[in-house]
Amino acid sequence: MRENEAGGRAKGMSREELLELPAAVDLETGNRALGLGRSKGYELAKRDQYPCKVLRLGNAYRVVTADLLALLWLAA
Repeated sequence: MRENEAGGRAKGMSREELLELPAAVDLETGNRALGLGRSKGYELAKRDQYPCKVLRLGNAYRVVTADLLALLWLAA
């Protein structure tokens, strides 16, 4: 994970971090990659308005990494 200039966690993700993601990631990781806050990300997922494909698995949301990378113009 990157650190910001103040030594804390950076909110976004580097290109390298994005390309190393597994096939699906939790909503928190998807939010971080897109620069979305926790509340906004969950709100969009619940309304089926998340900017890329989200799977609902029981009580958990999973973001499809291929769709996330395509949205960010990083598709392989």
